[in-house]
Amino acid sequence: MKKQIQIEDRMFGQSAEFENIRRNAKIIAAADVTVLIQGESGSGKELMAEFLHASSRRHDNEMVTINCAALPENLAESELFGHRKGSFTDASSDQPGRIQQADKGTLFLDEIGELPLAVQGKLLRFLENGECQRIGDNKPHKVDVRIIAATNRDLQQEVKAGRFREDLYYRLNVVPLQVPALRERSSDITFLINQFSALFARKHCLDAPRYNMKALEACQRYNWPGNIRELKNFCERMVILMSGQTIGESNLPAEIYQQQQAASFSLPDSGIVLEKLEAELIHQAMDKSRGNQSKAARLLGLTRSALLYRMKKYALKL
Repeated sequence: MKKQIQIEDRMFGQSAEFENIRRNAKIIAAADVTVLIQGESGSGKELMAEFLHASSRRHDNEMVTINCAALPENLAESELFGHRKGSFTDASSDQPGRIQQADKGTLFLDEIGELPLAVQGKLLRFLENGECQRIGDNKPHKVDVRIIAATNRDLQQEVKAGRFREDLYYRLNVVPLQVPALRERSSDITFLINQFSALFARKHCLDAPRYNMKALEACQRYNWPGNIRELKNFCERMVILMSGQTIGESNLPAEIYQQQQAASFSLPDSGIVLEKLEAELIHQAMDKSRGNQSKAARLLGLTRSALLYRMKKYALKL
């Protein structure tokens, strides 16, 4: 339980959105089911996976993490399932796979959308019967492993494009867990800045900077495309460069200050056709979200039902 407390202490946030996902994660952790964590890059998917493991009955055993995006296609099967000596060129000794290493614990498959198609079928068989067969072995053996997968891709779109197996998607998506982007919990930004500033001030033995109101407002308006990872890096930079000082708008990185400067809209003297502008913004949001209506709605500050109403109103393609 000590490890759970340590990880939970790193899960900063006070917003209703964050409290909701933390509450759901505690419920899911106890169920010992396969979980698919979805969210943008940098939003905290790996930390959420660590929290699920630390809060589960498997917390005394190992959590093995493998980044599927970093797996060479020709070695992916060996990395996951292991191999016997002599089973292929360069197999100079017996090697257990990551699945076997995670026996009685948790296997975290990060960036699962990048897993080569050739290996997806074998992973599906393991998920269905719990049997792991090393390359070169004649018989499989049972392994007790909980699978947590994570992705920043829309796997349903990947299935449609033929890059991800539909049966594997449904087998992984037993319990989905959506980690919100930082812009979707903007009420947490001031709290997070204070927490990270204090953290990095202790790390570097420096005084934390102070942020004036205009600087904080600019940070809250910024989209934070890199999510929590970007915010942490920003806070560490400010601690080092502005230790003990007051940070104003002019001290912010250009991408933050310039975005808030450009955020206001000036009505041209010639006027506009509001319906055309609204329809164009909806088109842009759908393009940016690759057709994901929920994400498009968030980009526009709308609910999904409000977006669908406007799309029907303007006869836009659903």
